Amino acid sequence: MRILFCGDIVGKSGRDSVAAVVPTLREKLRLDAVIANGENAAHGFGLTPRLYQSFLRQGIDVVTLGNHSFDKADINPALESEPCLIRPMNYPENTIGKGFCIREIGDVRLCVVQLLGKVFMRPVDDPFERMDAFLKTHERGRDYDVLVVDFHAEATAEKVGMGHFLDGRASLVVGTHTHIPTADVRILPGGTGYQTDVGMCGDYQSVIGMTVASAMPRFVPGGQPGRLNPAEEAGTFCGVVADIDAKSGRCVEIFPVRIGAHLENTHEI
Repeated sequence: MRILFCGDIVGKSGRDSVAAVVPTLREKLRLDAVIANGENAAHGFGLTPRLYQSFLRQGIDVVTLGNHSFDKADINPALESEPCLIRPMNYPENTIGKGFCIREIGDVRLCVVQLLGKVFMRPVDDPFERMDAFLKTHERGRDYDVLVVDFHAEATAEKVGMGHFLDGRASLVVGTHTHIPTADVRILPGGTGYQTDVGMCGDYQSVIGMTVASAMPRFVPGGQPGRLNPAEEAGTFCGVVADIDAKSGRCVEIFPVRIGAHLENTHEI
């Protein structure tokens, strides 16, 4: 199974880059499944049902969220009704929505889980404990064939820790949230594909997707922080492709994808 995971889609630039790249990559790279993090798609904060449906039409199979899962109130009904829209699994019990989905793609059962980090983030249930509990009740071969985990976290050390924690138990572990693609794409010793952060789909002439003008007052002495506005010039698509052996659940190949205006491109479309 060949899977494309698209990094955080930020604002209009991110949406435009996904619309331009994903349909072509689906055909060119012969992708079996596409997963995308959509938590920043609606003007930088949250996701709307309309945008979620547009992602499905563009060939995205599963959409994950993150710490901005509930920024747009109108997404709440979709979180309950849409089978392939998920928020972090380690939110407290009785939180709207679900933290994983299982989708049949051909004869392969693809399970996607999302977790939220604890380091430098708002308090949530422990992601390691919650994931361990999930793996005790959901068994590869019985319940699913391929397991992908989106770890939406701030600290790189926590993300690396999750990668090793799930090595040999997940097919692919990718980090999201920090919007900068890391250079550590690799297969861990137990056969799990890994990247600390996939990066974002958005305008990189920015401060992680927000305009320089709106972001800089948060950093400079005497600045007066105000509303953050998404940068909306030319975007760059960032993602990672993993080839998974569905029989063993192991990753056999993994490589980054960067296409667009400002970063060194890995592919042409």
